[in-house]
Amino acid sequence: MARMNPYDTKEHPFELRHEVKRLNGRLDNIADMLEKADFKDILENYTNPKKRIFTNFMAGLSRGLGLSVGTFVILGLLGWVLSLFVDLPMVGDYIKNLQDYIKSKP
Repeated sequence: MARMNPYDTKEHPFELRHEVKRLNGRLDNIADMLEKADFKDILENYTNPKKRIFTNFMAGLSRGLGLSVGTFVILGLLGWVLSLFVDLPMVGDYIKNLQDYIKSKP
């Protein structure tokens, strides 16, 4: 028995054309997804060490600055809220002593 080649166009011309059309459609979908994902930009960032170092430095600087400003705001709000409780009987004395201690430090 002769072995048939499954990709022989004489035996299956319609099936092969259909398969090629389906594969081309899938390749087009993959190309569209890569364009949407900015794959080119990602590759440029990871293949260029200077650009990657600069990007990571700026990201670290931004995180550090944001963390510092955020901490300042939260502690400021906490101090303001605590100052509202100075008039309370038991807690007020403790907070008043804490405020005096903070003001006495240069």
